[in-house]
Amino acid sequence: MIIDSESQVTDAVFEAMERSPNARLTTIMKALVRHAHAFAREVQLSEEEFDVGIDFLNRIGKSTHDAHNEGILFSDAIGFSTLICLLNNGKHGATETAAALLGPFWRMNSPTTANGGSIVRSQTPGPVLFANCRITDTNGKPLQGVEVDVWQASPVGLYENQDSGQADMNLRGKFVTDQDGRFWFRSVKPAGYPVPTDGPVGDLLRAQKRHPFRPAHLHFLAFKPGFKTLITQVFVDDDERLETDVVFGVTSHLVGQYRRHDEPAPAADVTGSWYSLDYDFVMEVGEAKLPTPPIK
Repeated sequence: MIIDSESQVTDAVFEAMERSPNARLTTIMKALVRHAHAFAREVQLSEEEFDVGIDFLNRIGKSTHDAHNEGILFSDAIGFSTLICLLNNGKHGATETAAALLGPFWRMNSPTTANGGSIVRSQTPGPVLFANCRITDTNGKPLQGVEVDVWQASPVGLYENQDSGQADMNLRGKFVTDQDGRFWFRSVKPAGYPVPTDGPVGDLLRAQKRHPFRPAHLHFLAFKPGFKTLITQVFVDDDERLETDVVFGVTSHLVGQYRRHDEPAPAADVTGSWYSLDYDFVMEVGEAKLPTPPIK
């Protein structure tokens, strides 16, 4: 098609895309083009604004490397990651779900750790946390043999791959549920932290007068053949930023009860106050597959 006006552009692109033998690709790309073209028409996008947008996308690519994924961070910061999560879990967003976004800091091959073991692998500040968790199916039956990745940021606000002062794989571990569906471990109480702001996402947050903080949380990824892989987070209930999470990841179902204790701890080397977390997870029957790690 020879194009004589802006009104013909969208149809011309659609016609070209119809040649693809991949029906799902055609559906997705036509919808993307339809909405992108409609967006440009709605806001009357200027050429200067278009250049800024393209530069922003290019900078996302340049800011992504083995230890940081700016693309995932951008998706998180505009609520897109959470939207995709909710659309694909909890009956397509119709009900509460235990699923949550993966985030940009999951790594493969976390150290296998015995139940009751610690994921603290180098000196890490913060009160001790004892977590006791259980996984069942949707009928309440305990699930044995679930592999569970656990990871968190240090209370100084950095994941270990961001911080040369932490040992490799600090605050990361892989557990396996027992016959009662239980796994348990020792760590430190998580703290809130800012997402990286030295790239284009930081520029966007500053332009929108938004803070860069996430409320404190633990990450979990549960894998068992025959069940849909569960990716989730459990947030600290007294965090002041539960309602203003920069990546819109908090749902009411994911707020845990991190209880403070002043009595003697279940480990002799712990003095002073400590915390406990008891939390039950539910896995649905489905396909077990691991996501692509956002970092190495």
